[in-house]
Amino acid sequence: MKFYPPLIGITTSGQNQTGSFCVRREYIDAVRRAGGLPMLLPPGEPHLATVLEWVDGILFSGGGDIDPATYNGAAHPTIYNVNAERDRFELSLAQLALHSDIPILGICRGLEILVVASGGKLVTHLPDEFGETITHRAQQTRPCEHSIQITTGTRLASIISPGEAKIISWHHQAASTIPTAWRLAAQAPDGVIEALEHEYHPWAIALQWHPELALNDTRQQRIFRTFVTAAQHRKAAFSQKTG
Repeated sequence: MKFYPPLIGITTSGQNQTGSFCVRREYIDAVRRAGGLPMLLPPGEPHLATVLEWVDGILFSGGGDIDPATYNGAAHPTIYNVNAERDRFELSLAQLALHSDIPILGICRGLEILVVASGGKLVTHLPDEFGETITHRAQQTRPCEHSIQITTGTRLASIISPGEAKIISWHHQAASTIPTAWRLAAQAPDGVIEALEHEYHPWAIALQWHPELALNDTRQQRIFRTFVTAAQHRKAAFSQKTG
């Protein structure tokens, strides 16, 4: 029997000034290295159910901020790159995916999308609430590194081990609360929520940091391998059902 790698849908930015939909190549590299076949999902696609029929896993990628109006948040001068079409597309896709069995991985903005889609709210600008003892973003255009604590007993801990981990961080917002049906999977020393995982969905993990920027970190890359493996198992199970 011929092997077909699982198809991993990766969300992209909204159209830029040249009319292009973009995503950083590290997401694609990470999925490929984990054995998946990347497929880009640009905003505006109306046939969301069809998307879920085609792909075997969904990766909600990072990017600009979500419009605070979507979670009853307040405007803030640091909010940037808001794209209403992308917000609508990803929030709708996330809600549909969370009611399916498709493996889901959210990264940075992807975590925030899953939180808002689940009825949660965001911290609009981290320094305002958590101070600057931990730098979560060196500046808007540059990531930084800091430590986190992986929660014992979580799926994430089983993937990369519990306790302290070094991560690459590039965000100024985060979940302010843990939505219903989600649980804490990692936290920064200043209390910022760094990872969540769904309690009932077969495989849904959301990370505030950027594991795709740590391609040489074997612990971080286990996240992508486990995600792609879950997508492969779902693909195989579906193939058996359909004969």
